[in-house]
Amino acid sequence: MLYWLLAPLGEDVTLLNLFNYITFRTGGALITALIFVFIFGSPFIKWLRKKQREGQPIREDGPERHIIEKAGTPTMGGFLILIGMLLATLLWGDLSNQYLWIVIFVTAGYGAIGFVDDYRKVTKRSSAGLPGSAKLILQFLIAGAAVFWMTQLLSNAPDVPEGFATSIAMPFFKDILIPLGPLFLVFGTLVIAGASNAVNLTDGLDGLAIVPVMIAAASFGFIAYIVGNFVFANYLQLNFTPGTGELAVFCGALLGGSLGFLWYNAPPAMVFMGDTGSLSLGGAIGTIAVAVKHEVVLAIIGGLFVLEAVSVMVQIASFKLFGKRVFKMAPIHHHFEKMGWQEPTIVIRFWIIAVILALIGLSTLKLR
Repeated sequence: MLYWLLAPLGEDVTLLNLFNYITFRTGGALITALIFVFIFGSPFIKWLRKKQREGQPIREDGPERHIIEKAGTPTMGGFLILIGMLLATLLWGDLSNQYLWIVIFVTAGYGAIGFVDDYRKVTKRSSAGLPGSAKLILQFLIAGAAVFWMTQLLSNAPDVPEGFATSIAMPFFKDILIPLGPLFLVFGTLVIAGASNAVNLTDGLDGLAIVPVMIAAASFGFIAYIVGNFVFANYLQLNFTPGTGELAVFCGALLGGSLGFLWYNAPPAMVFMGDTGSLSLGGAIGTIAVAVKHEVVLAIIGGLFVLEAVSVMVQIASFKLFGKRVFKMAPIHHHFEKMGWQEPTIVIRFWIIAVILALIGLSTLKLR
């Protein structure tokens, strides 16, 4: 909104020319979302406590201490991140950019799924929520629409090689593209839905998911800015994806909103983000990865989320096939709890892993 109103005046007022720079508007979106969450965080949490009373239902099969220590903690805190993030994006973003609307569409859609899921959990006093099949169908429909929209947009963009929109770019190699054709719709949908559910599985300890989300958002904000700029993309021998640079503004808003939320979610958490936050934030990051054609790099930068999801799949497969459990409990952060690790130790060590993986993922931009 501010871009439309003030950027055209940059020719007459030098200071307003700043609104033509993505970097400036990214910083503005970050600060706006951060301040919004800081201001409304406390009253929103008080309102949630009043409405939810007993807070989020705790898994009965989870670590015993959770039933005691985390009982009464309200959920749906991710709604606060969503509102701050979307308001900041609408305020500072170029609203004519379709990639921005695609990511907003997925984020809001997944947020709505998560909100219904959280609402059912709280009102029914059950940790079940929406049926898993219903959640997956809705996620696939939203992600599929977004991927189709993005491929059409990129296919019709100038200076884009034929077939690039439906190909997978490989990190560390400047010229290798794996063409998938129509199957890219399936691949992209799985990336977005997979990222969403992986973040959801990671969100099991105070502050565990939100910091890796912030790290991923910062990483992909940088990637979006680079690949959306022809000069920078050409210098680093990356595939230029016109229009995606504006996604850096969204990533700035995501980072700011998440940073503000961490103030209230740090151990011991005053509020949980719930599926409202985890599904939407994971979906947003997955969508951005598909938009900037760095889906494989997402598996590196978001390696912690991948590890959490894989631990669940391995646990289920092992139990069904052999009747044995590989981990004491899945996702894997609960395995370490069962081993006697303290919650802050697990959280901080997982944060360190997330930083290391992000640095490895970002190194693929240069090592080619």
